[in-house]
Amino acid sequence: MSGKIFVIGLGPGNADQITPQASRAAAEAEFFFGYGPYVDRLELRPDQTRIASDNREELSRAKAALEKAAEGVKVAVVSGGDPGVFAMAAAVCEAIEAGPKEWRDIDLTVVPGVTAMLAVAARIGAPLGHDFCAISLSDNLKPWDLIEKRLQAAAGAGFVIALYNPISKARPWQLGRAFETLRGILPTTTPVIFGRAAGRPDERIEVFPLSKADPEKADMATCVIIGSPETKIIERGERPALVYTPRFSAGSSQ
Repeated sequence: MSGKIFVIGLGPGNADQITPQASRAAAEAEFFFGYGPYVDRLELRPDQTRIASDNREELSRAKAALEKAAEGVKVAVVSGGDPGVFAMAAAVCEAIEAGPKEWRDIDLTVVPGVTAMLAVAARIGAPLGHDFCAISLSDNLKPWDLIEKRLQAAAGAGFVIALYNPISKARPWQLGRAFETLRGILPTTTPVIFGRAAGRPDERIEVFPLSKADPEKADMATCVIIGSPETKIIERGERPALVYTPRFSAGSSQ
């Protein structure tokens, strides 16, 4: 089978954050499958075909892309951020596992990208400077009680926590509930970073103590980073403050 499928991460939205590897893969592909606004980030040639679908149709999009690749053509499945972080790479693997045997013979390349928490962290300092984890607050594919258990475990273990999919019109309460859960574990002074559209013209980066973290500051374009008890804020006068988590933990030998 001569077909090929690239799963491409385009980063958080700034064209400068698209990797050269992703650009080369996009130049090679003939058909592009993805959520419309993500595909639109690419300037396709007349000989390249755009096949857009709704953001919630990941598995059906993956199947359609694999069906097209099985015809012997080069296909790109486009994600924002990194395709392996709450994105299309897992959907493509899931489709391959459940699909016809010949899909396993398709040449698959996952092209990494800059994921949202890295872009947000870079804009504010180094909040991910020590151990951290990423948790999606979407309960579409997992129950909310499991999300709460993971939040409690991560906060109790001293991880910095990056929250993806924090809030939407269909899920308006989850972020507020997450803050309530974390306030029972973390100091009220813990820095909370709301990083919206990092690197884009409509970027907004704001920092609040956990006690004053307001869910209404977030939308689906926001990645929320919640510090650990060791995360610090460095005030710099007229310059923006830096938020960082030290490379060493309290009690360790430096």
